[in-house]
Amino acid sequence: MNLIFLHGAAAAGKLTTAQALGERLGYPVFHNHLTVDLLTTVFPFGSEPFKRLRELMWLAVLAEAAAAGRSLIFTFAPESTVDPGFPERVRITIADAGGRVCFVRLAVSEAEQERRITAESRRKYHKLVDLQTLRAARKHPGAVEQPPVDLEIDTDASGPSDSAAAIVRHFGLVPEPPVSRYPL
Repeated sequence: MNLIFLHGAAAAGKLTTAQALGERLGYPVFHNHLTVDLLTTVFPFGSEPFKRLRELMWLAVLAEAAAAGRSLIFTFAPESTVDPGFPERVRITIADAGGRVCFVRLAVSEAEQERRITAESRRKYHKLVDLQTLRAARKHPGAVEQPPVDLEIDTDASGPSDSAAAIVRHFGLVPEPPVSRYPL
């Protein structure tokens, strides 16, 4: 089982790269905002119940995928509401089931990030779309744990398809049959 752990700043191209990689490999995409959007319908972002349930859900899905031998792509944005040690807890969870985690950092320049941040496609998952909020967050970054980096890709210079190809090559990944969402 391979867990491709894509991480990076807002608008670094995590979801678009994950989708391109998923199409190439047949791996499902477990997008960060699926959990965030579910939980923020009940609990405010960053609240204790939100933080606790988000990590519980993340780890439960990853553990079940690993136990089933189902490779997966996970997108993650490092930020201050994630408890320290999360990337290591992911690594241990996957390793305990005999899988491996491939940590991929997607880097984006500030200029390109600002160009992408207001894209209409970001609204679908309630992502950050406000340039002023982005700039304010940069001024007060706080202590945010960064996951390990096995491979770094500059998404200013590499589009989603090229980034996906680079990930496949670097880790020697092979396609798997896709799983039907609604089997008969």
